[in-house]
Amino acid sequence: MVKDNETVIKEFNELINMTSSELKEWLMEGQSESSGWDKGDGSGETVGHESGRKIIQILEKNPDKNPDQYDEDDLQHMRKVVSYCKRHLAQEEKAKQNTDSKSYKSLKNGGHDPLKT
Repeated sequence: MVKDNETVIKEFNELINMTSSELKEWLMEGQSESSGWDKGDGSGETVGHESGRKIIQILEKNPDKNPDQYDEDDLQHMRKVVSYCKRHLAQEEKAKQNTDSKSYKSLKNGGHDPLKT
């Protein structure tokens, strides 16, 4: 069953606990590129790293988190991010215990810092 947009927005804003500045800083670090699936386009960027850049755009475009300001592209990406974060948080306690783990790095690429929860 597909979640309604209101639920997606609520869960996205609860799960994304990094500011756009924090996420930008993280994505500039080399370790942010050391986990995740390669996009396969020859750039060397991972899918999660690209997702993090999209999250920054969403956060900066709508800093007040006004539900009416999200467009369909935003909502589609937010839906993916919510699903990804929830799945990883449910499966991976390791992310909170080991900041060198791929789980930790992947969650941070997605805007969720497990150590901030």
